Amino acid sequence: MTAAPTAAGTTSLAAHPVLRVPPAPPAEAAAHFRASLAFHADVSDVAAALAAGGDPGFVLLDSRSTEAWDQGHIPGAVHLPTALIPEQAEALLDRSVPVVTYCWGPGCNGGTRAALALAELGYRVKEMLGGFEYWAREGFAYETWQGEDRRAADPLTAPAEGGDCGC
Repeated sequence: MTAAPTAAGTTSLAAHPVLRVPPAPPAEAAAHFRASLAFHADVSDVAAALAAGGDPGFVLLDSRSTEAWDQGHIPGAVHLPTALIPEQAEALLDRSVPVVTYCWGPGCNGGTRAALALAELGYRVKEMLGGFEYWAREGFAYETWQGEDRRAADPLTAPAEGGDCGC
């Protein structure tokens, strides 16, 4: 679809599918994206915080099943399947420390469900976008029931040479 000419001879962007609904005013857009960052963290930022040494200021929580945990999980993560959060969170987590949840990947909303369950219990929480899938695809080390493992970085998700993506 192309833009339609207006009576004045200029092109109307409203006919273009991308701009059929116009962008929000800058202040509204800033508020939306600021709010999004309050709810989400990305894999690279979580990895950088954990690699910096010392206390990262949050607890990383893997909300998957024991079978999934054994298949691979992020070193240092706490394992607490979503279904067990209501009965076990208080024994495993400190309400004064933010929690970052993750599940399998972008096609799974388990990390979102875990974040919701924790928020409803009074925890400050974010979800790690990309989940375990993108942790592994970006080439970060992970643990399995057999020990530590790591895959080469997928060049569609991270720089092949392991450099900073510049995000």
